[in-house]
Amino acid sequence: MRISIVGAGYVGCATGAGLAKLGHEVTFVDSNKEKVDTLSELKCPVYEKDVEAILKSSRVRATCDLEYAVRNTEVSFICVATNSTPSGGSIDLSQIKEVAEQIGKALSNYHLVVVKSTVLPGTTENVIVPLLERHSKKVKSDFQICVNPEFLREGFAVEDFLHPYRVIIGEIDKKGGDILVELYKHLDSPIVRCDLRTAELIKYASNAFLAMKLSFMNEIGNMCKKLGIDVYEVAKGMGYDERIGNKFLNAGIGFGGSCLPKDVRALMVMGGELGYKPRILEEVLNLNEQQPLRMLELLKKHIPNLNGKKIGILGLAFKADTDDVRESRAITIVDALLREGAVIRAYDPVAMRDFKRLFPDIKYTGPEEVLQCDAILILTDWHQFNSFNYKGKIVIDGKRINKARESKIYEGICW
Repeated sequence: MRISIVGAGYVGCATGAGLAKLGHEVTFVDSNKEKVDTLSELKCPVYEKDVEAILKSSRVRATCDLEYAVRNTEVSFICVATNSTPSGGSIDLSQIKEVAEQIGKALSNYHLVVVKSTVLPGTTENVIVPLLERHSKKVKSDFQICVNPEFLREGFAVEDFLHPYRVIIGEIDKKGGDILVELYKHLDSPIVRCDLRTAELIKYASNAFLAMKLSFMNEIGNMCKKLGIDVYEVAKGMGYDERIGNKFLNAGIGFGGSCLPKDVRALMVMGGELGYKPRILEEVLNLNEQQPLRMLELLKKHIPNLNGKKIGILGLAFKADTDDVRESRAITIVDALLREGAVIRAYDPVAMRDFKRLFPDIKYTGPEEVLQCDAILILTDWHQFNSFNYKGKIVIDGKRINKARESKIYEGICW
């Protein structure tokens, strides 16, 4: 099929690459000319494994002209960001509204519009469909709309796209859903077909549950620390129970990124609007906000006064294998260190450029200088961190880097 991918961020690039890998003809669309130029050179504008290799071996193009893309394709995937609003709860629908209007104006033949952006239940039905109808010169029967949420891990997004646990298709009628079933026919995974609102909530409920598992294990880990127990041994024993599973049991400094914090907050706001207070979700976020500050508590056991002390930071991205610093726990930790008067030396293999936009005044350097600091905090589990020489150092470890245990003073956050 001929497919438009509207939005060339992490989700759009991975989705487009995955569809191209399945043999479809993909056109990327983005208002950012720099991203479009990068894609036109068959390079990926974000750091995501496997995308560039697929681009170079597939039929892909990129353009800023959304009308051209829609009129020359049969299916359009909306993959634009739905970030939190400045007030910190609801999601910002401005980009998705603008795209819906533009797609509506561009419609000329039968077209399937697929919402892959994460939106709250009722958004597609009450916001996106009316915009498409209002701006389209064609009657409603000339387009179909589906909700097809993504469940992609940054750093492994293409792998997750090609080998999903399930494919969720929210549909108004069978015709639109059938097109997506055909589109994904080569994927060996269950397909769940449901209505639009159910599909939208499956995405939010899934992310909230994963966030809850992480915060739960951090709570158990905090108690393990006081008991002298390795929480990872506890998690290993738990994971054999199929009702629990062994995924997302990694205790540490908390979760970040573009999805989990935002989606949990949005669910909480929606609950409030429905007259219901989601207490578990509230505590999931509260614990996640406090968890990274435990790194400073452990550090101050060994260096009570941080004023003027050089503190090395290993890892700035919210997790390894990505350059994404959105809601990274490193932001909370660096901010707290600066308020204590610490002098920061920071290193990350790929995320320093984006982190520098948030903290332009700290020093970004190589690992050698970081390892010479008065103490070292490990905040991301990049593979290369397991090969560094930590002997003679003070290390506060938030990611359970085994090599760091060779240090003179070693403190794991939950072990």
